[in-house]
Amino acid sequence: MQNLNKETVYSLVQVKGTWKRKAGHNVKQDTKGRVSAAKIYESSSSNGTTWTVVSPITFTYTVTQTKNLLDPSNDTLLLGHIRDAQQLESIRSSTKPMKRFIVMDEVVYNLYGSQVTDYLEARNVVYKILPLPTTEENKCMEMVLKILEELHRFGVDRRTEPIIAIGGGVCLDTVGLAASLYRRRTPYIRVPTTLLSYIDASVGAKTGVNFANCKNKLGTYVAPVAAFLDRSFIQTIPRRHISNGLAEMLKMALMKHRGLFELLETQGEFLLNSKFQSALVLEEDLIDPASLSTRIAIETMLEELAPNLWEDDLDRLVDFGHLISPELEMEVLPALLHGEAVNIDMAYMVYVACEMGLIKESEKFRIICCMLGLELPVWHQDCTFALVQKSLCCRLQHSGGLVRMPLPTGLGKAEIFNDINEETLFRAYEKWCKELNSGSPQ
Repeated sequence: MQNLNKETVYSLVQVKGTWKRKAGHNVKQDTKGRVSAAKIYESSSSNGTTWTVVSPITFTYTVTQTKNLLDPSNDTLLLGHIRDAQQLESIRSSTKPMKRFIVMDEVVYNLYGSQVTDYLEARNVVYKILPLPTTEENKCMEMVLKILEELHRFGVDRRTEPIIAIGGGVCLDTVGLAASLYRRRTPYIRVPTTLLSYIDASVGAKTGVNFANCKNKLGTYVAPVAAFLDRSFIQTIPRRHISNGLAEMLKMALMKHRGLFELLETQGEFLLNSKFQSALVLEEDLIDPASLSTRIAIETMLEELAPNLWEDDLDRLVDFGHLISPELEMEVLPALLHGEAVNIDMAYMVYVACEMGLIKESEKFRIICCMLGLELPVWHQDCTFALVQKSLCCRLQHSGGLVRMPLPTGLGKAEIFNDINEETLFRAYEKWCKELNSGSPQ
């Protein structure tokens, strides 16, 4: 049996560039020198000495909704990530040109590349734009290495010259991973151009690529320094991609916000038709559905992500729709978009919730009708019960031995469940297939 001596706690104080240990847990901040939040705990035994380091990491990032992001008079794209007023003034008064490395989805580049170029040249920026085919099929380490090779050739200051990613979720995830690897952490900025990335990929800290035919198997938790959201990009994406994003918005509505669900239920078709452009407001409605729905979606997403950026807590409501969909999406790639696969997963889970008595039949019907109104698929022939079983088995492996299944317990309410038996899952599956295999409720 180890004979441990009493543990000694050391704080760390920096004086003239050198860090020194100082015994005590609560060293006053007015101590001469800078006091670190880190602590070193030292203990000894007959087997040796152990030092345990506790070093808090704080990420600060900004999510900004803006208009006219590519207007040269708007400095958000270049300076919107800077929070320190003195640093901001120093950059604005400097005669040295700014330098930026930009990665754009090639489809987005064809639409907005000239505007980005005009913006950067009007602001006297030294720049490199790298257009890439950032599709789910190409979301791999080879893409990351391509970005890193071009970034290395261009050269950036790893503290003051953030990489900018402009595109959909695949682009933002891939560039984020590249930035987290380059010199171990280079700042980056996300500019989402799809509805899905606007309310999902842009506001969290996860980066990643697919590996071994598994979705986002490789990745890091490194938040961008900023995400700049401009809904005008959404007007150029196809209608199907609007529906795709609405799936993630519906996820947050079902989990956390009945008002958002009812907004999607009543104004879903309008949002699809208007492509989330505020200029096209309902004459009889003083509230702009596009502004309100995106704001609620982002706020509810941040509520869930901000306290748990590194997923220390594996009970996550935002995993609703993401238990079976990763396996399904990779199985049928590229037939289903991400949000479509998520919605098929959610539709099945709604049946599970109903089978468990968590929601009423009438609520189940309303949810499915809302999904159909948003032009989302609610069933897929390749989502077999064997695939469900395989997906939940994988879930157990990477979720600490528990299935941690988020399920609605009403409209806009949810809980995490671990005790669902396979018989219940199968009964729900049979009803789901019987009622929805034609694509609409029977």
